Amino acid sequence: MFVHVETRRRRQWQWATLLIVSVCVLCFVWLSLLPLPRRIAVLGEWGTVPANIFNAHEPLWPQLTDPSLLRLFTALFIHVTWLHLLSNLLFLVIFGLPGERTLGSLRFLLLFVAGGIVANLIGALSLAGVRLPIIGCSGAVSAVVGTYMALFPRARLGLVLPLGLYLEFVRVPAFLLIGIWVLLQLLFSYAGPSYGAYVWWAHIGGFVFGLVFALFSRDAIARRLRH
Repeated sequence: MFVHVETRRRRQWQWATLLIVSVCVLCFVWLSLLPLPRRIAVLGEWGTVPANIFNAHEPLWPQLTDPSLLRLFTALFIHVTWLHLLSNLLFLVIFGLPGERTLGSLRFLLLFVAGGIVANLIGALSLAGVRLPIIGCSGAVSAVVGTYMALFPRARLGLVLPLGLYLEFVRVPAFLLIGIWVLLQLLFSYAGPSYGAYVWWAHIGGFVFGLVFALFSRDAIARRLRH
């Protein structure tokens, strides 16, 4: 599934990653300014609360048409700790910017939103009856990481790192950064979330969605890179 990226092609403005980062930061700042009781209420209203979405004693299909499933989308932009926000956005930028250049902004935005919704849906199904909200874009970022790994399995990413008194540009294997991403998710899982439910199945579902998305987008990507 390796996709060769041509070095000479028309430059296009990439806006999707910037848009996602901006919305997440604005939502975080807005939530931070709310009184604690109101903040917790917002998480329940706009986070993905499995118990409010799926009832294990009712047929699944009618529940999948309920307007409350909008929370699968809105939950992607809700973060309540700066560390959770920073880790998600850092890896979104690292893998999202090169991924967006290859996929195009619209297709990349579709990957993020659809991957995040599918991840939250899987998480809600795996935690049916739980009343803690699923929040954050970790599942969506997992989808981005999955697509990147499928498209560029041997890639090395350029990073600027503070080494001593200087900033150094280094190239790091993508698999190493993916390993760091997984480690961070494990640490978050061990420490426990401040408000919401932590769902490994959502991350796994998002990652698998990203792999499948790359498979079905391969021909469209190749056509885009030829023009």
